[in-house]
Amino acid sequence: MLVAGFFFAAMNVFVKLVPDIPAVEVVLFRSLVSFILSFVILKSAGVNLWGKNKPVLLARGAAGAVALVLYFEVIQAIPLATAVTIQFLSPIFTSILGIFIVKEKVKPLQWLFFLIAFAGILMIEGFDDRFTPWYLLLGLVAAFFAGLAYNFIRKLNTSEHPLVIVFYFPLVTMPVTGAYSAFEWVQPQGWEWGILITIGVLTQIAQYFMTKSYQLEELSKVSSLQYLNVIYAVAFGWFIFHETFNFMTYLGMAVVITGVVLNVWYKHQTTVKKQIS
Repeated sequence: MLVAGFFFAAMNVFVKLVPDIPAVEVVLFRSLVSFILSFVILKSAGVNLWGKNKPVLLARGAAGAVALVLYFEVIQAIPLATAVTIQFLSPIFTSILGIFIVKEKVKPLQWLFFLIAFAGILMIEGFDDRFTPWYLLLGLVAAFFAGLAYNFIRKLNTSEHPLVIVFYFPLVTMPVTGAYSAFEWVQPQGWEWGILITIGVLTQIAQYFMTKSYQLEELSKVSSLQYLNVIYAVAFGWFIFHETFNFMTYLGMAVVITGVVLNVWYKHQTTVKKQIS
């Protein structure tokens, strides 16, 4: 998940470098690259493209498509670190939805840690004028659908090859984003073509490692590691986009990370106790 986080952070930078290209169109390019790479690799490895559990694979692709379009929309409009921090609500939705979809339990103390993280995001929203309620809403919806997609990945467990799961994302996304883009097309110019292709390559790498992590470990533990990506976002935002924040916004980010670290530590302690007993 840490490796996936780095590549996702790099992808976020490139998405922000094309603010004039609609988010749906960016997702279309990202899906096209992912489709080609997944198809070639799966075919060369002799893996069945269509998998075994098509309904869940299709549901994962659809949920991921909604989440990504809205997330890209938010990234293009507000500071990078803020956009990434909003997306960190997805582990909360992942854990809550996991109770019903994959029957995983969430300990009472974990809810406190989730509340701490959420409180940090509210601090950011309250002290950064660039972060409006509208983009908070878009971010929340994106995080919800991301949590839904992660649950579908966990439900597939190790029954599917990670790249088959990744392959279904562009399979579902391309027809929808392609149809929309046909009517709202914005022609990329010069270096924008290279950026759009790079977004697809970076996301493909990140998706592979993320999928492996969700297949092999408990949702509430693995998903929480995404919170640490805020460090990448702050660094990239400062160096590349010269984004700065006031003290309370940085404090809000620190509160989010605190909630995550406490949750990871608690899950680790619980697992160790189970193994000992």
